[in-house]
Amino acid sequence: MTPERSERLTTVLNRRQPDLTVVLENVEDPHNISAVMRTADSVGIQDIYVLTTRIPRHKNWGFRSSSSARKWLTVHEFDNTEECMAALRQKYNKILTTHLSSDAVSLYDIDFSGSIALVFGNERFGVSEEVRKHADGNFIVPQLGIIKSLNISVACAVSIYEAMRQKTLAGHYNETRLPGEQYNTLLAEWGFKMEEEGKEE
Repeated sequence: MTPERSERLTTVLNRRQPDLTVVLENVEDPHNISAVMRTADSVGIQDIYVLTTRIPRHKNWGFRSSSSARKWLTVHEFDNTEECMAALRQKYNKILTTHLSSDAVSLYDIDFSGSIALVFGNERFGVSEEVRKHADGNFIVPQLGIIKSLNISVACAVSIYEAMRQKTLAGHYNETRLPGEQYNTLLAEWGFKMEEEGKEE
């Protein structure tokens, strides 16, 4: 691998945020999922979770709109809510769902300096009650228009860019935060993928 490529990989890995993730529950359109993947990569999220309990597991993610972001992320797929929530609890201190309820807080009132998983639900029905009962709370993206909903990929982008803003102010991008074992594993995997890309050029 060239020194330039090696530097590119380590620069990205040094900014990955192990305490922020996105959970997509029964999101039907694979292009929405791939758009979320692209945005997740752009703000330094490494792990994302895809839960499919009411729809078939996706066979692809709509690669055209993701610009192959999928291969730089660690995607955890589940078809069981309890197992997915248990996995999240092992790694993240707080689980928040996008759900309009009387106790929902504004996105801008969330403290992203901690360890947080954000759950986004089905395009038509939102986050299921089954998932909401496992959550620590609900949040909304403030909106001022007549139509009170956003495309899921847009809502996710707005949310995790707010997380990035807060994390930037807190200095989270100024230090390597991935656990050593995960860092080294990804560096080896990414190096191989980068070499394969080089052969195709």
